[in-house]
Amino acid sequence: MDIFTIACISSVFVLAIWLFSKWSFSYWKKVGLEYPQPEFLFGNTKGFLTRKLSFGDQMKVIYDELKSRGLKHGGFYMSFRPSYLPIDLDLIKTIMQKDFNHFVNHGLYFNEKSDPLSGHLFNLEDEKWRNLRARLTPTFTSGKIKMMFQTLVSCTSGLGNILTDHSIIGDAIDIKDVVSRFTTDVIGSVAFGIECNSLKDPDSEFRHWGKRIFTFDFMRRIKNNITMLIPRDIVIKTGIKLMSRDLEDFFMNVVRSTVQFRETHDVHRKDFMHLLLQLKNKGQIAEDDSTDKEIEIKAPGQLLTFNEIAAQCFVFFLAGFETSATTMTFALLELALNQDVQKKLREEINTVLDASDGEVTYEAIMKMSYLDKVVHETLRKHSPVPGTPRVCNKAYKVPGTDIVLEVGTRVHIPFQAIHWDPEYYPEPQKFDPERFSEENKSKRHPFAFLPFGEGPRICIGARFGLLQVKVGLTAIIRNFKVTLNEKTKTPIKYATNVFITSVDGDVWLNVEKIQ
Repeated sequence: MDIFTIACISSVFVLAIWLFSKWSFSYWKKVGLEYPQPEFLFGNTKGFLTRKLSFGDQMKVIYDELKSRGLKHGGFYMSFRPSYLPIDLDLIKTIMQKDFNHFVNHGLYFNEKSDPLSGHLFNLEDEKWRNLRARLTPTFTSGKIKMMFQTLVSCTSGLGNILTDHSIIGDAIDIKDVVSRFTTDVIGSVAFGIECNSLKDPDSEFRHWGKRIFTFDFMRRIKNNITMLIPRDIVIKTGIKLMSRDLEDFFMNVVRSTVQFRETHDVHRKDFMHLLLQLKNKGQIAEDDSTDKEIEIKAPGQLLTFNEIAAQCFVFFLAGFETSATTMTFALLELALNQDVQKKLREEINTVLDASDGEVTYEAIMKMSYLDKVVHETLRKHSPVPGTPRVCNKAYKVPGTDIVLEVGTRVHIPFQAIHWDPEYYPEPQKFDPERFSEENKSKRHPFAFLPFGEGPRICIGARFGLLQVKVGLTAIIRNFKVTLNEKTKTPIKYATNVFITSVDGDVWLNVEKIQ
């Protein structure tokens, strides 16, 4: 092929892309909705797609531009793909709650056949999601979470040992790594009934695979971008797998061996796996004061399959260890930077625990109101999940407008942008737990704080996640003073290669044992 032919083919190819982009970027104009000016190839997400901005930071840029025009909503382009961004909180409430039936699904890629671990609650849609959500909801009642509490507390002993060792030698500690090992041990124990020992052994198998989940090599990033930018029906036909074979094999084998061992030896533990086994064998979960034998067996179609159990264990591990570790990391960073807040929190912890003879109980944690404020302010300033996607599944006329969202329209709810909006949180970069006093909360729109989402698809494990974070922080702040080490790069930046909000780099703290 000569140079002239190659040049002609290349020119035709570039022209085709240019024409396609012009056609794609005309979508919101035809609908009659305002939008920021898109860039060739990247749309309005160049910062994110070139890894210069985290996803949350990119959405805030778009949010701020639309809001600066006085708009209640607007359009934007994820590369060539049009997406809808609600800004007005009443509109967001309507989408997530009142008119939820128009926006039931997240619109994320999953393929239960070729990628079985993707068939979990967060990804499932329509009736499959409704049925599974109804069956799983009883696993996260206050009674069931309280049942798991002592298993959770027992994991804090290893946390104290590591911090004590570092305080003795006066060595800075990579707190992100340590709390990730703690939450890995908690989730491994509660979800799988397995002693992971990540705190004792940072190279433990569970810790290794936990890291692998959030390691995005070139091919994995390409696959993720494909599933975000290309219609799912097309992607499913390719049989693409987001989960690597070795990662899938590890989690499937762990769940399989755990299920077989418990069913063979009639093992009962107060954990998430035991509740899933009730759904597998009985189709429903026993009341708090009942035994397995008292549960009526449902019809076969109402029983969880092994693959469904594996997928739920996977997402519980995925969401439970990383988001909680991220929240603990940011909380400890903020406490190190705000010594007055740390002192006040320690005083509350000591006062409450003194009243319970020094024992960390579920009731004691629930009484720690200032701890609750600290955790909520951390979730506001550093939202673990910067937003949530939805897809329009029934044509929707946006209230008070002539705009109609077509079936298949992508919607993004921008949690981080809302949490950083000075209209709702003056001086949003200031860490102030008193924003979450009862008086201040009552003054704000209820949808101005959305760390776990809202409506029927609110995070099912939110209460467990909050409890895990509170127990971990209590164990640390009760016994140690934390200060910022000079190795920590400030001001911090968010990592741009993961969707869950995470610090770019390490967070190094000094720890001093309190006598």
